[in-house]
Amino acid sequence: MRIAVDAMGGDYAPELIINGAIQAVKEFNLDVVLVGDKAAIEKLLKKNQYSGSHIEIFPSSEVIEMDEPPALSVRRKRDSSIVRGIELVKRNEADAFFSAGNTGAVACAATLSLGLLTGIERPGIAIIVPNLKNISLIIDVGANIDPKPSHLVQYGIMADVYSRYILNKTNPSIGLLNIGEEESKGTDFMKETHALFEQSRLNFIGNVEGKDLFSGKCDCIVCDGFVGNVALKVSESLAETLMIFLKREIMSNFMGKLGAMFLRQSLKRIKKKVDYAEYGGAPLLGINGVVMIGHGRSNSKAVKNAIRFAAEEVERKVNDKILEGMKKI
Repeated sequence: MRIAVDAMGGDYAPELIINGAIQAVKEFNLDVVLVGDKAAIEKLLKKNQYSGSHIEIFPSSEVIEMDEPPALSVRRKRDSSIVRGIELVKRNEADAFFSAGNTGAVACAATLSLGLLTGIERPGIAIIVPNLKNISLIIDVGANIDPKPSHLVQYGIMADVYSRYILNKTNPSIGLLNIGEEESKGTDFMKETHALFEQSRLNFIGNVEGKDLFSGKCDCIVCDGFVGNVALKVSESLAETLMIFLKREIMSNFMGKLGAMFLRQSLKRIKKKVDYAEYGGAPLLGINGVVMIGHGRSNSKAVKNAIRFAAEEVERKVNDKILEGMKKI
């Protein structure tokens, strides 16, 4: 198993990206190919006292920055770490690719270079989120902001497969994110999408509302990329704000500090549940290859876990299962 990693992508690249890669090769049975500035990578590997044989370097001279237009930057920066890393997958020199860099550029480069699975018209970014019962999968959170109803049904199929073979869920339930639970709610687009889902063989439970994102009402939540991205960013901000509020109140007086001593383990478990780094990255589903997208501020732990999830997606042949699902549904 060889995972190509964009060493230059992310707010804390290349240091924390390389740290996470080192942790991954030490904990998991795989190799990593670090793509990027060779001199910088070698310097950081030496700093971390890593001299093993499970990390290789594939040099690239350019970096696609976060604020660059995706399609234009992919065409102009052919020697960027994102483009070169995906090319390794295309040439079968790597089994999967991970980047915490420009999400649009990763999606664009992957679509152009690797192509889409048969029957899939648009790729979708899926994320794992905690809920009151266990975890849920939300798709799409940013890859396709102007989809057709058929695209959302395809997302439902991919979510069903990923939940079965990666999240180990039997017959995962699927909900369509809407402004109300009733079948008649929403725009004509949502009503048409709802009708298509009902005609499918998926375990479709109907519309779900924003309040159900973390309730555990269903295993998979399907939405367009615009709505999904807004929901994701609001949720992240709310979680961080609540943790800050909680810390402020606890530290504001002696009794709060005393109580925190007894709640320390419980607070650690709560923090772990809402920590994005536990889930690593978001799979770009629908691509004819395995591509994992990380949060821009991915730390070493997030990188390590993203590499692990990418390897699991390869091992469990998720793309083959998606193709089977498309044929059935």
